[in-house]
Amino acid sequence: MVMAAGLGKRMRPLTATRPKPLVEVAGKPLIDHVFDRLRSAGVERAVVNVHYLADALEAHVTHRVKDIEVLVSDERTQLMETGGGLVQAREMLGDDPFVCVNSDNLWIDGPIDAIRQLAAAWDDDKMDALLLLVPLARAHCHGGQGDFHIDPFGKIVGRRKPGRLAPFVYTGVQILSPRVIRDWPEGPFSTNLFWQRAMEAGRAWGVVHQGLWFDVGSPPAIAATEAVLADG
Repeated sequence: MVMAAGLGKRMRPLTATRPKPLVEVAGKPLIDHVFDRLRSAGVERAVVNVHYLADALEAHVTHRVKDIEVLVSDERTQLMETGGGLVQAREMLGDDPFVCVNSDNLWIDGPIDAIRQLAAAWDDDKMDALLLLVPLARAHCHGGQGDFHIDPFGKIVGRRKPGRLAPFVYTGVQILSPRVIRDWPEGPFSTNLFWQRAMEAGRAWGVVHQGLWFDVGSPPAIAATEAVLADG
């Protein structure tokens, strides 16, 4: 699943006339970078949710994305946030573990393809969620203070505490089991609900990304990201 329904408020004024996934970075829309990574990992089918300026985004993924079958989860009437978006797309996602990717982050694979690395690490017997994490010190253009703590084996053991740093940042790339999508509240809500349940059950894990990652959340981050990429 590709999460592409957000309003892109931090990216204004660029998002006044286009949805954030269609904002260009390094010569192509953000969502095209995502599909490049999905394609290289062998993904053949993707669900994309749409809300803000949905017509433009739907036309793009329908006519411009090649070699991957695209299904659209329509949130035009109500933005469901990340957790609600998963619920709305549940029937299209099938019954197997699936990759879920935010459309507003950009990453470059290291020696190991990040999505293939996640897939290789997935253990259905002990995992409900497997998140791709990047060390806070290598989170380009990211203004946050970290998200998670993991143990030496990769199990997520806690979130950042107020006033402290956490060593790892969530990259917006994960594998989820459909069994985590249950007992949801009405209306929009965050995937944090599903993560918290997985953490409490000891079934939330992390894999450390070996390449580059950029939080392309605002116009200044575009130039900063392009400068790093231009250095090779």
